Amino acid sequence: MFIDSHCHLDFPDLAKDLQTLLLNMQHNQVTHALCVSVNLPDFPRVRALAEAHANLFASVGVHPDYEDQIEPHADELAGLADHPKVIAIGETGLDYFRLQGDLEWQRERFRQHIRAARKINKPLIIHTRAAAADTMRIMQEEGADRVGGVMHCFTESWEVAQQAIAMNFYISFSGIVTFKNAVALKEVAKNIPLDRMLIETDSPYLAPVPFRGKQNQPAFVRHVAEEIARLRAVGIEEIANATTHNFFNLFKLSDYGIPN
Repeated sequence: MFIDSHCHLDFPDLAKDLQTLLLNMQHNQVTHALCVSVNLPDFPRVRALAEAHANLFASVGVHPDYEDQIEPHADELAGLADHPKVIAIGETGLDYFRLQGDLEWQRERFRQHIRAARKINKPLIIHTRAAAADTMRIMQEEGADRVGGVMHCFTESWEVAQQAIAMNFYISFSGIVTFKNAVALKEVAKNIPLDRMLIETDSPYLAPVPFRGKQNQPAFVRHVAEEIARLRAVGIEEIANATTHNFFNLFKLSDYGIPN
């Protein structure tokens, strides 16, 4: 079976077809999915999805690209995460690709998320783009290794992956790993220890080959697993079993997806 460790089923384009998407998951042996928060005003609908469906989970956080937000405090985030179906803090992190100028507010927001994760003892979902050095530095300064988490939609170098793993983080691959031009990322996927790997869709974005350019959905996560299996010259069952076990282990869930 497969697990989509990062999707946005609350986004309107997916939410309107939710029942179809859940059936597609079932038909493709995708047993669970983590619906990831990107801002606090929309968090209640993310949490409601998790509450309504046994195989869906939620996170709480404010994405670094969301500039015009009331800045979350660690205590507020920890309070919202105090729920059995809210299994992570994030997504959070740094993004210097989309935003320019003085981004100290982004770095402070990231620090608040790490402090919240430490307070509630739940793992982090980290987004980093064109900001690897500062991301790793802040993770170290704030003790992110004490809770661990996942480097979501990983596109960084092997060296960054090794640094993250050393801080108790997993590396998650999205549909990008299926793209022909993702040569360096394919090499990372070949070398990541299997016990530190997750797979995801980041739906509705980044649909894998053969659906590239179309709207993504959790059912397509099996294509990510298939590509990684091809790169590593192993059976897809090995990737499926490892990433499923890793998901349950990271997010403190039993083998049936029930919070421990």
